[in-house]
Amino acid sequence: MKIKTFGRHGKEGFKNLGRNGWMTFASISAVTVTLLLVGVCLALLLNLNAFGDQLESDVEISAFIDLTAKQDQQDELKSRIENISEVESVTYQSKEEGLDNLIENLGDDGEVFESLKDENPLSDAFLVKTKDPQDVTAVAEEIKQLENVQDVEFAEDTVNRLFKVLEIARNVGLALVVGLLFTAMFLISNTIKLTIVARSHEIEIMKLVGATNWFIRWPFLVEGILIGIFGSIIPIGILIYGYYYLIDLIANRFPTLFIDLLPVTPFVYQLSGLLIVLGVIIGVWGSLTSMRKFLKV
Repeated sequence: MKIKTFGRHGKEGFKNLGRNGWMTFASISAVTVTLLLVGVCLALLLNLNAFGDQLESDVEISAFIDLTAKQDQQDELKSRIENISEVESVTYQSKEEGLDNLIENLGDDGEVFESLKDENPLSDAFLVKTKDPQDVTAVAEEIKQLENVQDVEFAEDTVNRLFKVLEIARNVGLALVVGLLFTAMFLISNTIKLTIVARSHEIEIMKLVGATNWFIRWPFLVEGILIGIFGSIIPIGILIYGYYYLIDLIANRFPTLFIDLLPVTPFVYQLSGLLIVLGVIIGVWGSLTSMRKFLKV
């Protein structure tokens, strides 16, 4: 496409925005609100994924060693656990370390167990991490069958509930984002339909003098792209400011909160770029959808 021709399509696209002023304003406003909601949902979804991945990576199996097991038997047990294909790492934890961790994790309530240090009732253990957190249950069952294993713990009910909640939250968030995007496409499509109907006579004349299909289509594509871009500007500004504010709020007012949000950079820039791309995509898609049905060329 020649630069002069492309410039003409760009000018026509801008003119189309002005010809349907109120509908264009309504469409850009709707896209703005939609992309803002999409941005918020994406920010929540991506942070939820990161938080879920962190929780999943922290899930480990405690394989308690039989009190009667000798050192060579412990070494053999460790080797057999490491040979399980789904296992990523195996770390030895003495009963003294286990008691110290218990006291530390319980905070002030852990002081009750200080008296147990002289007669530690715990057992030495191997802390096992799997390559895929979803394999924790299967690996735990396999470890239970090994010789010199006294007991196996990994908070089974909590882990299974965690996986289910995360899966549901991710699916709901993804469905919501997709639904909002289709809503924006529908709104842009309706705006361009009105433009096509209003210019149907002009389009017929252009066809009679030899204008190609794409020569007629390009201004409408430009219009859809512009609506998508303009509609993404305000959501980007709000999300950047809002995310900075949220990070600062958590850092200053809730410093002990165990939830770590994704770092501001490069997250906000990636999210901004994604919103612009989504704005352009839904603009082009909305234009193509409306032309396919109503532009008789």
